[in-house]
Amino acid sequence: MRAVGIKVLKDQLSKYVHLAESGETVLVTDRDRVVAELGPPREGRAPRLEDAALAEAVRQGWLTPATLQIESPPRMPVASLEVLLHELDADRDEK
Repeated sequence: MRAVGIKVLKDQLSKYVHLAESGETVLVTDRDRVVAELGPPREGRAPRLEDAALAEAVRQGWLTPATLQIESPPRMPVASLEVLLHELDADRDEK
């Protein structure tokens, strides 16, 4: 665990973010008083920001994930290729 003042953190932010990413906790201080903590993402946190924001909304109860999964019926061809080509030729002949 490391402690860093706000001014030093501001000047070397990427260094301390990389330390937090690697698993180390960094305490942020202001006049020798801890005001914040930098650390790695919580276990189970989605790596993409959009996914993490949605997961957080679900955790806080803002969103309820869908539970019903509806399967669409299998797609069946309406007509064979030969029938479609024959109808296309017939339509072209009419013009």
